[in-house]
Amino acid sequence: MKFLAFSGSLRKASLNTAVVRTAQRLCPPGTALEVYDRLGLLPYFNQDVESVQPPAEVLDFRARLAAADAVLISSPEYAHGTSGVLKNALEWVVGGGELVDKPTAVVTASPSMTGGDRAQAWVKETLEVMGARVLPESLPIALATVKIRDGQVTDESTLGDLREVIEALARAVKEQQQA
Repeated sequence: MKFLAFSGSLRKASLNTAVVRTAQRLCPPGTALEVYDRLGLLPYFNQDVESVQPPAEVLDFRARLAAADAVLISSPEYAHGTSGVLKNALEWVVGGGELVDKPTAVVTASPSMTGGDRAQAWVKETLEVMGARVLPESLPIALATVKIRDGQVTDESTLGDLREVIEALARAVKEQQQA
């Protein structure tokens, strides 16, 4: 079972990148999680370019999404929404359909008390419009600066919650394969 995960933040010390890197080690046996860390290399979405020939980086991103059995997205919250880089990446996928019916979970990690719940709602709504199978086991991580240290989630309760998200993705994939 193959999962693809990516963070909507380009910051070197990103809380959300720490979440997807931590998720790599929480996968159940028989599951591999690839962290895609090149969202910042995707050019600005341009439908004229997409309709003629998407750039190689876009084609690579789409191919990785298509090959994944499930997707984990970790998003920051900026001005009550998601990041521009994540929005741009999703725009490149709308026309390709790589997320249609794909089990997808959304995590938001924020230093705020709300855990990025507005960004999470925004990302989930966008994914649903795109046809992704958004799981209810998504996770807002509030006060993330005290739960994430040195690029890894360290808080035991949050680790348990993140493990549940990963296990929910695995269950969703198995259910889909059996249908």
